[in-house]
Amino acid sequence: MANCEFSQVSGDKPGCRLSRRAQICLGVGLLVLIVAVVTVGAVLWPRSPMKWRGKPTTKHFSEIFLGRCLDYTQIIRPEMRDQDCKKILSTFKSAFISKNPCNITEEDYQPLVKLVTETIPCNRTLFWSKSKDLAHQYTKVQRKMFTLEDTLLGYIADDLSWCGDPNTSEMNYDSCPHWSENCPNNPQKMFWNMISQKFAEAACGVVQVMLNGSRSEPFYKNSTFGSVEVFNLDPNKVHTLQAWVMHDIGAISSDSCSSSSLNELKLIVSKRNITFICQDNYRPIRFVQCAENPEHSSCGSRT
Repeated sequence: MANCEFSQVSGDKPGCRLSRRAQICLGVGLLVLIVAVVTVGAVLWPRSPMKWRGKPTTKHFSEIFLGRCLDYTQIIRPEMRDQDCKKILSTFKSAFISKNPCNITEEDYQPLVKLVTETIPCNRTLFWSKSKDLAHQYTKVQRKMFTLEDTLLGYIADDLSWCGDPNTSEMNYDSCPHWSENCPNNPQKMFWNMISQKFAEAACGVVQVMLNGSRSEPFYKNSTFGSVEVFNLDPNKVHTLQAWVMHDIGAISSDSCSSSSLNELKLIVSKRNITFICQDNYRPIRFVQCAENPEHSSCGSRT
């Protein structure tokens, strides 16, 4: 116990005067207490999530995720009904929840890829680049063909937005990194790169790619197909890549198969000992285009 000296000076009531050593100890104790309170408050006090320029996590994300998963596994491909959609959701979230959305790696999604098992028949894989809508219109008609978005994980995540935040265990419903921001390792890009790679690795037989011939470069080497998928085709399983170069209805129909960008694709494929075939305006897909433009002159019987 600190020494206490009583004194009565100038009519004051008796008081207790602490020694200098006790005063120092008391001051240090108060300082430690203040630091502890501030530290605990900083940890427990909710902080605002990081701000980005991209779309926030899609509202009702978990409900949409589970709904799509059930739709796919119970109706679209009932042979996959044994997949645990709730476990798939929790494994998906664990890849990016409570993490800086600019520090996500493809390895973060490895547990998810290992959890979901799906087999695409040989000769049925369809890649696309700058032709997403047309590719999906075609696979809806030709149900034996599969784009990445016709697989379970691609079907679930298609057109959704998501990210986490290091300051919370919740998803960020305020904003997420835009693809153009200085944040290349964001959760959406890493997810699509990972499942695109696995989709290409699993392909076998003859594989197809639908390219947009109405663009100056139908084959764009920085696209997902040009930078990820084409380089992950396994020459031991894939013997032919067939390119379908489609032009928009009414657009100038050039011989895109002879363009420099297609020659670049042919060179990449040939170096990997895979046969390359190219066809402009593949007729069955042209029929799909003309179904929406039946009166156009280019959709006549000689098209």
